[in-house]
Amino acid sequence: MRWILQDFEDTRKLGDVLARLGLTHSWHKVVPFVGTLQPDPVMAAGEEVILFGSYTLWRYAKAHGLRPGVFRIRPFLHEGPWQAHMLNGPNARVLPLAAIPKQVPADDRPWFLRPTDDSKEIAGGVKSGREIVEIAQKVLALPEDDLPRGSLNHQSELMLCPPAHINAEWRLWVVDDVVVTWSLYRFGPRVVYRPEIDDDALAFARDLVAANPRYAPAYVMDVCRTTDGLRMLETNCLNAAGFYAADLNKLVMALEDLSSRTGTWT
Repeated sequence: MRWILQDFEDTRKLGDVLARLGLTHSWHKVVPFVGTLQPDPVMAAGEEVILFGSYTLWRYAKAHGLRPGVFRIRPFLHEGPWQAHMLNGPNARVLPLAAIPKQVPADDRPWFLRPTDDSKEIAGGVKSGREIVEIAQKVLALPEDDLPRGSLNHQSELMLCPPAHINAEWRLWVVDDVVVTWSLYRFGPRVVYRPEIDDDALAFARDLVAANPRYAPAYVMDVCRTTDGLRMLETNCLNAAGFYAADLNKLVMALEDLSSRTGTWT
């Protein structure tokens, strides 16, 4: 399989692993708003190709019919088997951006905000109602045709929910319904990257994967420990997610193994 990498600090770690394993890979820059790659990748007809870097690479993969390309995923919030285990699902409000100025009070109350899909239109995080309304008003002040592709637009669906107290957060990489590697990425208020996970958190994540099989050929899942127990935070596109302290050798080999089995991309 050919690996096409956007030149980021994080993907450099992946490139080092690919080089050690002797796997074909190349480095590229993405032309902003256009989505083409520089230099143009050299690919053989029918060759399997995977891309890592910014989420917008999915457009390049789709335009060129690359498989597996980028593993796009469904909005996790709507996945029935997971809803009872989500941190924010039971208390979440889902609104189109156009409805926010009328339905969200412009005050100092904090909200956790993120898109419901994996579009990366805005980074998830805690913002006040006033900040959220200001963001929406700025977008709505522009005609939709003037908004850059991949940015927030009038129809963007956003999830808002009360912030929760989180004690620890982990990211897990799932390939063919198997958790292949993981990383701690936050402990209390501190950002901490360590290749470790509590046994019960790993078992919790594996149960979530088993409860919703074939969600995607490959994806990342974030889980956390709260004062009320273990919860699922979200899923993300594996091709555009930070690696933290994951075992990239295991991830690469799992993806290479998946590519060798006919029909697993569908």
